[in-house]
Formats: sequence, structure tokens, C-alpha cells
Amino acid sequence: MAASTDRARELAVFALVVESGSFSAAGRVLELSPSAVSRAIDRIEARLGVRLLLRSTRTLSVTAEGQAYLQAARRILIDLEDAEQQIANQGAPSGRLRVSGAQSHGRLRLVPLLAEFSGLYPRILIDLSLTDKLVDIAAGEADVAIRFGPLADSPLTARKIGESPRIVVASPDYLAHAGIPGSPRDLLAHNCLNISFRRSVPDWPFRIDGEDIWIDVKGSVETDSGEILKELALAGLGIARLATFEVMADIAAGRLVPILEDFNPGDMEQIHAVFVGGTNTPTRVRVFVDFIASRMRQPA
Repeated sequence: MAASTDRARELAVFALVVESGSFSAAGRVLELSPSAVSRAIDRIEARLGVRLLLRSTRTLSVTAEGQAYLQAARRILIDLEDAEQQIANQGAPSGRLRVSGAQSHGRLRLVPLLAEFSGLYPRILIDLSLTDKLVDIAAGEADVAIRFGPLADSPLTARKIGESPRIVVASPDYLAHAGIPGSPRDLLAHNCLNISFRRSVPDWPFRIDGEDIWIDVKGSVETDSGEILKELALAGLGIARLATFEVMADIAAGRLVPILEDFNPGDMEQIHAVFVGGTNTPTRVRVFVDFIASRMRQPA
């Protein structure tokens, strides 16, 4: 039993060293001396026969073996916490649930659901991070992530929770001085604001006379944030292609104008909840995904 306890503590020490970036920082959290932290890492490396960390006087880097061990350590620690929480709370879903969502979608569609979810599952602590950058779920950076568009091949589990129509918009001021595009190819002469992170199909889709085409648009700004794209469009900088839920209030108020709708091919982006699946998936993850899947089927 003592060996198992020490092994679990060593996992926690290693994960905290990587997350904090130093032995001394991890030691302060764990109330251990830097030398005690170093000995714990040495024991792991001796047991495995590989180097997990490369250490110098100023830097600490993780080897490929260390990254693999970190993923396993995080998952084991999460499973251990979940088991203890389940027993302590007589089987009710509980514990910290780390959720990653896109900024606009999270603010407009996810955040309004959290009060109801917390009422149903008061023992689950939602740790919400809204960012348009992709987090590494396999590495333990989040328990559930909301992803838009086609998904890359992955061992992770993905559950469709909704879909979002997309629309091309610009401000009245921009259209007044730059002109209104009459066809999709006219966009080649316009300042088109775009997403900077890699997408499976980066061009904008349209349908002309029943034929689907893709326009390789160009512009003066690219960003990884849909909210920033909307703000730039509102400021009159250019044309943007955004999710309908992001801009419907601005369209209703006349701050943005839909364009090229006659050529819209039914542009739709699927939305998935992505997580580590399997029989050991924590109950808090399962109930959260079930909840948002049921609620997000409803219109915004």
C-alpha cells in the first residue's frame, strides 16, 4: 500500500513540476524542498530507465518520454480524484470539470447554460476557459473541449452537439466606400478578414448556378478569434465570414449587413464536444456532454 501511495504522490510531483516549470515552484505548492522534489523525479526516471526531464541551471524541458508520461500521469490523477469524489459523495457526479470553449460561442451559448447545469449538479466545479486556440485534451489540458468544423483523426471521442450556419457580413460604412460585392468572385477585390489558425478548408464556400466553388480570399488582418473578426467588421475594416449566432444581434440592429446570401451554399459548421472516452470516462464528463448536447439542439 505504501508503494502505491508513493507512486501516486510521485505522479502528482512530476505533473506539478512540468506545469510550474521548476522544482522550487512545485516544492512550494507541495511543501517540499527542491531537493525532495528532485529525488522524486530521480526515482521515477530510475524506475523507468529513461530521462523525463532535461535540467540545467536555468531551464527545464520535457523529453518525448516525459510528455507521454505526463499524459498518463494526468489521466491517472484525474481518475483517482474522480473515484474518491464519487465515493465521498455517494455516487453523485462531482469534482473539477475543465471545459474549453471558443470565445464567442462560449460567451453566447455555453455560459448561459451553466446556471442550470450547476443547479442539477451542485457538486461539479466548472473550470471554464474560453479561447479560440486548440487545447490538447490528450495531454490533460482540458476534460471537454467544444470544437467547430471538421475534426482531425484522433483517439478522442467526439459527440455532435449542434451546428452553426455561417454568413458573410460587412458594416454599412465599409460597403458605402468599398461597394457591395455582386458575386463571390468580387471578393477578390475586397479586404476579407479571415481566421489565422489552420482549417481543413481555408477558402470561403459559395454556390453559383448549382456549382459549389471556393474563393481564396485575402485581407489585411488574420486572427485566431471570431470575436475580433466581428469587431473589425463592425469597425468597417472589411468583410468577414462568421457564425450566425455571433452576428444576428448586430444584423438586427443594422450594424452589420449580410452579403452574397443568394450564393450561400447552406454554409454550416458542425459543433462537437471532444473528450477522452471509454469505460473510465468520469461521470462528470458524461453528464456535462449529455446536458449541453440536449440544450444546444434548441435554437439560440
